[in-house]
Amino acid sequence: MIIVQNLFALLFVLLNLFKWALILSAIVSTLISFGVLDTRNRAVWTIADFLYRVSEPALRPIRAVLPSFSGIDLSPLIALLLIQYVVEPVLAQIEAGVLGGMQGA
Repeated sequence: MIIVQNLFALLFVLLNLFKWALILSAIVSTLISFGVLDTRNRAVWTIADFLYRVSEPALRPIRAVLPSFSGIDLSPLIALLLIQYVVEPVLAQIEAGVLGGMQGA
């Protein structure tokens, strides 16, 4: 049972890290588009590329459905809201069901 609890704790930590990656990706993307950060700098490019590769698989389907708002990308906000209000509660319910089923057995 402790293994299952640790597994769910790890999943929640990974979700939290992914939320931070989404936030950082949006911030870095905005700073690059306003010219504050220069992608010719190797460190900036590496960080921006990593954040893009981590966040893009989750944001691409949202961008495909979301209408264009004249250059404003709301997909990170939608992804964060989905994680916060759909994925985390569902994962918590699954955890409660699995742990409750294990205690009853």
